[in-house]
Amino acid sequence: MNYMESLGQKAKQASYAAASAGTVLKNQALTAISEALVQNTDKIIEANQKDMENAVKNNMTAAMQDRLKLTAERIQAIANAVLKVVALEDPVGEEIKGWLRPNGLRIRQVRVPMGVIGIIFESRPNVTVDAAVLCLKAGNAVILRGGKEAINSNLCLVKVMQNALASVGLPEELVQLVEKTDRETAADMMKLNGYLDVLIPRGGAGLIQAVVKQATVPVIETGAGNCHVYIDDSALPEMAVSIADNAKTQRPSVCNAIETLLVHKEIAESILPEIKKAFDKHEVIIHGCEVTQKILGDCVIPVTEEDYFKEYGNYEIAIRVVDSVEEAVAHIQKYSTSHSESIVTQNMNHAEYFLNHVNSAAVYVNASTRFTDGEEFGFGAEIGISTQKLHARGPMGLLALTTMQYRITGNGQVRG
Repeated sequence: MNYMESLGQKAKQASYAAASAGTVLKNQALTAISEALVQNTDKIIEANQKDMENAVKNNMTAAMQDRLKLTAERIQAIANAVLKVVALEDPVGEEIKGWLRPNGLRIRQVRVPMGVIGIIFESRPNVTVDAAVLCLKAGNAVILRGGKEAINSNLCLVKVMQNALASVGLPEELVQLVEKTDRETAADMMKLNGYLDVLIPRGGAGLIQAVVKQATVPVIETGAGNCHVYIDDSALPEMAVSIADNAKTQRPSVCNAIETLLVHKEIAESILPEIKKAFDKHEVIIHGCEVTQKILGDCVIPVTEEDYFKEYGNYEIAIRVVDSVEEAVAHIQKYSTSHSESIVTQNMNHAEYFLNHVNSAAVYVNASTRFTDGEEFGFGAEIGISTQKLHARGPMGLLALTTMQYRITGNGQVRG
């Protein structure tokens, strides 16, 4: 039995305790986790500091360092998010529907836990807690594999959570961390059939595609975020500038930040200089089409086909001027990762066209793509944002971490 199989075996055994734990006990565990995070703030920050020092040595970008960094305020926010999960309705045991057959059999469709969930993610230690508490509330065990850049933070966070679980009488193995960060261990995790019921990758396109291509266990594809805002010719200028700026610069490293801005030709000459003023406050690098270059000048880097496919994850963006809403939609259909797209318009016919023809998980009218988030959708913390169409789509909260079971009650019926 290899290292990953050992973790899988422990998780599977622990999952039975999670599945049978009632709402009261699960909420006690979550409350204990929230309190323990705050109580161990200094210890968590000390561990995180080791990761931050390594990040500097390894020339990690400022945006990625921001994703990695933990402060007292961020730890408090994570602890608060755990309490919001406590407040959420427990989905386990919910009767989705029920019916009576002519032969007297009563059939119920009931929501039940998935079992053991694996999460592979990169340098955001808050995901360690978000994933663990959501899996627990939905009655599952979880195996977490974070990136090596956050290993010290993750080791500390998981130990804090395990101690909290033990304090309320639940097995520590409900939350386990893959402590080995080599590729071989990751490959073993992707093939943990018989133990993992589903594997969820959270991170950049490279990580997600590696998991999708290599895994033999079921995978929920998440997260790669080549997102777009399209500014229509009828857009209110102030609204358009505000949405474009927020969607790009409010937190550029996350998957719901935009990577390409599309602008209708009729409004481009007036709106692009205003958008650039907003971008300049963050020193945003612009890759632009020929029209964008003519309007904004030499500061614009000529855009390439490859740029339209990029998920920059920093203060960098591609801009293209288009002739119509139809051309904007065609661009999105070609280059998008089907995450989040937005149209800024006062033309409701154009808005309807955009909604009906853009096939992404979240499609907005007159709002920033930054709202594609479990917290903002009212789900509490999220496990990830699914860009596929099977089982779960968009921000995945508790319901996405359950499956359903048919429960059939008879009084002696046999099939003839």
